[in-house]
Amino acid sequence: MSTPFTEAAGIPVGDPTPVTTFSPVVLPVPGRAVDLRIKVSAPATGGDLPVILLSHGHGPSNFVSSLHGYGPLADFWAAHGFVVIQPTHLDSMTLGLREADDPEAPVYWRSRAEDMRHILDHLDRIEAAVPGLGGRLDHSRIAAAGHSMGGHTVGLLCGQGVADPADGTPVDLSDARVGAGVLLAPPGGGEDLAAFASEHLSVLKTTDFASMTTPALVVVGENDHNPAFSDRKDWHADAYHLSPGPKSLLTLFGAEHGLGGVAMYDGAETTDENPERVAALRALVWAYLRTTLYPGDSAWAEATAALNAMPEPLGAVESK
Repeated sequence: MSTPFTEAAGIPVGDPTPVTTFSPVVLPVPGRAVDLRIKVSAPATGGDLPVILLSHGHGPSNFVSSLHGYGPLADFWAAHGFVVIQPTHLDSMTLGLREADDPEAPVYWRSRAEDMRHILDHLDRIEAAVPGLGGRLDHSRIAAAGHSMGGHTVGLLCGQGVADPADGTPVDLSDARVGAGVLLAPPGGGEDLAAFASEHLSVLKTTDFASMTTPALVVVGENDHNPAFSDRKDWHADAYHLSPGPKSLLTLFGAEHGLGGVAMYDGAETTDENPERVAALRALVWAYLRTTLYPGDSAWAEATAALNAMPEPLGAVESK
């Protein structure tokens, strides 16, 4: 008999609750190529619910990089007390705009952060649009999480520096409403960007973390190394090492860029599929956000203690 997969890999998180999911909520955005479409996942009951804005990556799949992806994270976080809001950014394959005649194509780095800010500007409208959600959000406790290019988007909201590739003008897309960030396998610093990425994703050449002051958890895979982006094997951890505190770094042992399969259930393109790794990641993120958004909550200390006490830990945490 095989061993059943767990929800949280031994990290203490409490019992899950039923979840309701509603999509799409459609928000018109002046000047945007198409309306902003989002998916909302929320606990079926309860009030004063904290919010996670979840930004998808710039992956090759048709639907994963949209509001349809990242179910292993969104479902879990919603079942444990968060309202998860997932936008479809303009770089999603579902929209067919990656080759559009737009200076931000193919990654739409500025639009991605503006999508998240637009959602925050219209939280009341989103609450009203989702049946049963009105009046249940805590607008003072907001986090942003993102994978890969989504990690870059979250970094921008947290104060990460970047310059417009067109003219070198510094761009500030930080948002004080975001009280905590979670950067999953994010792009690293611009100084060590490889030639391929410099040519095709030139905005990454200007990435700088010196001004990323919002508290954040950076999650990296021990084996996440792609020479097309950087020769440095620790490049994805730059958001931790090169930013001011308070920050924490979770390194998942044996993980590659998919971090075990965070972007989808049973995705063949996940090179390191490992449900227990995903279970640990999402539980640790939950614990980090509980403590960061609710000072005095012991969830993060309990979670890291449980991780360290494992006979064969799935990862390691350091903080500054």
